[in-house]
Amino acid sequence: MNVLILQGSPRAKGNTAWMAEAFKNAAEAAGHEVTLVNVAKKKIAGCLACEYCHNKGNGACIQKDDMQELYPLMNEAEVLIRAAPIYYFTLCAQIQAPIQRMYCVNAPKKVKKMGLLMSSYSPGVYDGATAEFRDICNYWKVENMGAVTAKIDEQKTDATMQKVLELAGRI
Repeated sequence: MNVLILQGSPRAKGNTAWMAEAFKNAAEAAGHEVTLVNVAKKKIAGCLACEYCHNKGNGACIQKDDMQELYPLMNEAEVLIRAAPIYYFTLCAQIQAPIQRMYCVNAPKKVKKMGLLMSSYSPGVYDGATAEFRDICNYWKVENMGAVTAKIDEQKTDATMQKVLELAGRI
C-alpha cells in the first residue's frame, strides 16, 4: 500500500520523529511504499475560509504555499499516518494546517486507513487529539487503525517501539 506519514514535530531528533521513523521502517520492511514528510519544516498556512476552493477554484486552494507539494501525496496515499507532539492538549499547529487545508477537496481520494502517533511530556493530555482523529476518520469514512501515545517516561522505549510496530502491522 501507499503510505504517507505527516510528521509535525519541529524537533528532528525528538520523540515524535523517532516514532514516525520507526513506523516508516516497519511499513517499508513489510513491503509498503512509504513517504515521510516533515511538515514542521514546510510553510503551510491555515485555511482562510474564503471559499475560493468551492467557487472559482474548482477544488483548488487559492493559497500557493508548500501545501502544493502535499496535495498529490495525500491524494495518492492509501494509508495516512499523522505523527505529532501534543502542545497544550491538542495536536501541534504544524500537523493541523495540512489536515485542515484538505477542506478544499473534502477528503483524500484513496485513503482507506489512518493512524496517529502522539508524544507529550505529560500524561492525560491526549483526549482532544484522539477525539478529533476519530471524528476525521468517521467523516472521511476511513478505518481508524488506532493511536500510539508516549508520555515522558514512555518515549524511545522498547514498549513504545512495540506499540508502533503493532500499529504498522495493521496496514
